[in-house]
Amino acid sequence: MTTAPSHRRILAASLVGTAVEFYDFYIYATAAALVFGPLFFPSDEPGLQLLLSYASFSVAFFARPLGAIAFGHYGDRVGRKSTLVASLLIMGISTFLIAFLPPYDLIDWVAPALLCLLRFGQGFGLGGEWGGAALLAVENAPEGKRARYGMFPQLGAPVGFLASNGLFLLLGLFLSDADFRNWGWRIPFIGSALLVGIGLWIRLRLTETPAFAEALKTAPPPKVPLAELLRDHWPAVLGGTLAAIACFAIFYLATAFALGFGTGTIGIARETFLGIQLFAILFLALGIIVSGFAADRFGAGNVLMVGCGLTLGVAAMIVPTLGSGQVPLIALFLSSALFAMGLVYGPLGAWLPGLFPARVRYSGASVAFNMAGILGGGLAPLIAQRLADQSGLGAVGVYLAACAGLSLIGLIGLRAKG
Repeated sequence: MTTAPSHRRILAASLVGTAVEFYDFYIYATAAALVFGPLFFPSDEPGLQLLLSYASFSVAFFARPLGAIAFGHYGDRVGRKSTLVASLLIMGISTFLIAFLPPYDLIDWVAPALLCLLRFGQGFGLGGEWGGAALLAVENAPEGKRARYGMFPQLGAPVGFLASNGLFLLLGLFLSDADFRNWGWRIPFIGSALLVGIGLWIRLRLTETPAFAEALKTAPPPKVPLAELLRDHWPAVLGGTLAAIACFAIFYLATAFALGFGTGTIGIARETFLGIQLFAILFLALGIIVSGFAADRFGAGNVLMVGCGLTLGVAAMIVPTLGSGQVPLIALFLSSALFAMGLVYGPLGAWLPGLFPARVRYSGASVAFNMAGILGGGLAPLIAQRLADQSGLGAVGVYLAACAGLSLIGLIGLRAKG
């Protein structure tokens, strides 16, 4: 007889995967902002190096919907547990191998090609990670606590961010710039293996969720979940995708873009800016926790709309704060932005899966979330850097406001349909 896992283990399993996700994604984002340009995309123009580096960052976002389709297919047909284990393995192996890539000056164009290939592998594995982790939490949640359980995968974001930024900060303190560029940046990628190992150990001890088991009793799983999803539930996919755009945009503008802008354009020391971000990420955790409790009381959609409104306010303050070059004002901007991100991200773990029936829920939540990743996050650092270079920081604020507006449209559209 199989013993049902404790709720503590279930929540740990849902959190650890997204912690690895954000750790892996953010060590890449940080390395892209700091070292990947000259190492893998050398050019006489530093700005072009950074843009190409950010372009490689975006590769994973285009791989994520493909992963969402593949893992969603098996997650809805075979089950949540085995699919989550596979996604974590693919994600972890791809990240680990980046640590051993030779630079451009040793193997020429093969170096950036391999970097992009492994970045694609990261994104493909991640495509099935968030949706499965969210389902693991909410499909085991007691009545009235779906949002609080659904916030645990989201809390993996600040955990992964703290681990990645903290490690980069320590490396900056103990290594010279030359040593960091030559080999120090590789250490965080090697360290990802530890987090993946912990995640696998926890997930291999899980059983299937009650909702998936019940769905199998009611009817056989769909032969092609994606086809059923797009045929019968396309309005939820479209609305869910739009609603999730804001969380990606605000996160990657307040982290990857802000880091490159702050250390490059403004000239703030790398360790100083990483320290500011480490402080600000605490407000992301606070926002997620506040939103989880508020969503159970007032409704996840209502909390998401409040978060979008706050994001519009953050967009308006980007020039006088981030553009000031003053550390206290930059800290205010990043803290405000990441708190707003907590409000537009925290409720998604309960809200997005709730848009779909159990038989296509893995596919639906994964596809909507990862399509939003392309629209809101994949090109965000690249677009923001180009806008800042050509039109100034105010244009980046307009871009962020537009992303928040799209999310509001998605939320209002689904509310009207309901």
